[in-house]
Amino acid sequence: MKLIAKWLLSAAALLAVAHLYSGVEVRSFGAAMIAAFLVGLLNTIVRPLLVVLTLPVTVLTLGLFLFVINALMFWSAASVLDGFHVQGFWAALIGSLLYTLLGMVIDSALERLFSKK
Repeated sequence: MKLIAKWLLSAAALLAVAHLYSGVEVRSFGAAMIAAFLVGLLNTIVRPLLVVLTLPVTVLTLGLFLFVINALMFWSAASVLDGFHVQGFWAALIGSLLYTLLGMVIDSALERLFSKK
């Protein structure tokens, strides 16, 4: 149940990012659901591999290169899907930052909601 709630709220967060920032476009809630799934899948499978491969650069930049990796995951998801569009790297960077912040709020709310007392 928590996973489905997180997926739906992540899709809503993606729609909120598209509403807040003009560099990110999402056509519908269905497209947002598919995009949220793909971004989550890329962050689960590809991102850890990229973090390990770019570890020297990440250490050299004091962790700031992780923002670039997040933007690349966001941008690559948009390049694969039709209903989700990002206008360039800088739009992907800003969009991924907003999406990450909203995701942190969602995670915190779901943790409180589904916490075992």
